[in-house]
Amino acid sequence: MSGEIHYVTIAIHLIVGFVLVFFATKAFKKTKYPPMALLALGFSLIVVGDTIIGDIVEFLEQGVFGEILEEGVEIAGFIILILAVKRS
Repeated sequence: MSGEIHYVTIAIHLIVGFVLVFFATKAFKKTKYPPMALLALGFSLIVVGDTIIGDIVEFLEQGVFGEILEEGVEIAGFIILILAVKRS
């Protein structure tokens, strides 16, 4: 039962994350404002790093290397978000 709940929450996390990315991308296409593209990229990296890479690492039991990879992608996403905010 707890495994099913885990997968449902992951699915909801992915859906909400990619809805956020969708709206950021849509806003960039509408405004052609470069920081909006950075927002979409940053949000994408955070969603992918936190959910997809995180779950692959957990499933494959990669240990420290997997954790470093997951956190590295998320940190890159946050750095891109900071750049987007600074440029706006």
